Amino acid sequence: MIIQTSDFPAPGLEAMSNSSELLKHIRSVIEDSDGWISFAEYMNMVLYTPGLGYYSAGAKKLGQLGDFVTAPELSPLFSKCLGVQIAKILENFSSGSVLELGAGLGTMAADLLIELERLDVIPEQYLILETSADLRSRQMSTIQEKAPHLVDYVHWLDGIPESKINGVVIANEVIDALPVSRFVVDPSQASQISELGVIYSEGKLKSSVHPPSSNLLRALRPVLESSEFKFPSGYTSEVNINLSKWIASISDWINQGAFLIFDYGFSRSEYYHPDRASGTLRCFYKHRAHEDPFFWPGLQDISSWVDFTLIAESADASGFDVSSYTTQAQFLLASDIEAHLEPKKISSRPEQLSTLQGLKRLILPGEMGEAIKVMSLTRGNIQLPDGIKGRDMRGSL
Repeated sequence: MIIQTSDFPAPGLEAMSNSSELLKHIRSVIEDSDGWISFAEYMNMVLYTPGLGYYSAGAKKLGQLGDFVTAPELSPLFSKCLGVQIAKILENFSSGSVLELGAGLGTMAADLLIELERLDVIPEQYLILETSADLRSRQMSTIQEKAPHLVDYVHWLDGIPESKINGVVIANEVIDALPVSRFVVDPSQASQISELGVIYSEGKLKSSVHPPSSNLLRALRPVLESSEFKFPSGYTSEVNINLSKWIASISDWINQGAFLIFDYGFSRSEYYHPDRASGTLRCFYKHRAHEDPFFWPGLQDISSWVDFTLIAESADASGFDVSSYTTQAQFLLASDIEAHLEPKKISSRPEQLSTLQGLKRLILPGEMGEAIKVMSLTRGNIQLPDGIKGRDMRGSL
């Protein structure tokens, strides 16, 4: 997709300056790497470079004033339903904890704590793993504003928890922001692939092909060796070559409990369908979606949908049980989302309209309902509530 800068709202001078500084850094790294870096390295820099990357700088990212909106910011109905299911999981323990990975603006953390308090199942501690100082500050402000009496339950982590937890780990739209490697099928030899990386040429960043790394080939082996996939020439897609290690690390944090994953994605057969010839990479700037990852580096989000078959395989290798896989719509319906729509719980006409609009975006197929999948990974003798399971789609993995 060709992007014209004039089509988008111009960033402020400070934002433009930060983007320029990040570009200089990226250019320096490319020059020190013989003129080429992998797309995964580029994506990591534009999203996470301290002080300059998209998730590390100070600009608003989520919500109506940011670049995109997630389910918890869209409607409190999401967190209410999730809170009911987490409460049932926590009943497996005499004292359980909740660990949220990347808590965004802190909206879900605040709403979950309020719902868990209502259900009289407050966790021993609510941990938030957040490496961005800016987002951590925003999360703290949100929780203090919405649930000031519950702030003492919240603790922020810089890295790996000091001890294994019993309870629930949540990753809501986290995996789609992990750096991915990109590949393209050689137009002249359909059986060969090249790795797509990044160069700096003629004063700008560009995509460039390179012989595939051994790590990329290893990650793609289940796809390339399967007779199910026949890619046309020029076919382009992505793979997260570090996802298995990431899942294994989460597994090491949990003594007994559930890892709940909510993210945009497909099973492998859908992810690498021949008709999905340009992959799933998407960029977001001021609620405008496009496909140019070089547009104002550091000022836009870059994400890639998730191969849930790869998550399931990685989970199995890490000692997790894949206990459920469904869509967000099925999860919310199984969690009795209608119960939160009772007229007595909605005080005004504007609130009714807002609630219904949020509900539509959460469950309709053309919105988040079918695009976002929900997977539950468990360790230990955990009774998973029926509400978290929805319609069982594990057979599609």
